[in-house]
Amino acid sequence: MISYLASALPCGMSAAARLIALQCALRMDSRILVRLPVGVLRGLRLSTPHLWQELEEARWLRTLPSRPGEVVAELLDSALLSQHPSRPDRHRAADWALRAGCAARTAGEGPHVQLLSIYTSALNDPATGQGQGEIDRMQRDCALEEHCVLTALDRLVAIGSCAWWRACPDTGDVRWGCTSEPNMGEASPGPG
Repeated sequence: MISYLASALPCGMSAAARLIALQCALRMDSRILVRLPVGVLRGLRLSTPHLWQELEEARWLRTLPSRPGEVVAELLDSALLSQHPSRPDRHRAADWALRAGCAARTAGEGPHVQLLSIYTSALNDPATGQGQGEIDRMQRDCALEEHCVLTALDRLVAIGSCAWWRACPDTGDVRWGCTSEPNMGEASPGPG
């Protein structure tokens, strides 16, 4: 879903707005409406109205009148209906995404690190606790510049969301893991 949103949202869309879009896309109903509890937004540290305005200006959603304690929006991207599994699975994915970004949130990291934490967690192989991705795709999907991806990966290691990461200069890929680095002895963060 993060990859789909990277292509559906404008390039300049902030990581914070992308986090809201992710929750909206995963929590929408069959009429492409979403009711997002304000508590979820506070938990994401994204309760500011300008982020909703950013998504409205991109013509991706329209906020609707809502009751206190929630934000109701109509998503304007009808292609979202073909991007998901069933609604219960989407809701589980939305809750999982909140937890996957939790270490970054509780460590006081910004939305870029939160989004990258969710992205790397989604690409982890459950059997090995390791993942791999193309750095240019990580940049696009997480709205980061290349040097910012590397800095954000360092932050994931520092807060414990990731045990190590390595840049693969020959392929342009990045590898990371939640356990000690295989066949490399003592894990050390970063490309060096």
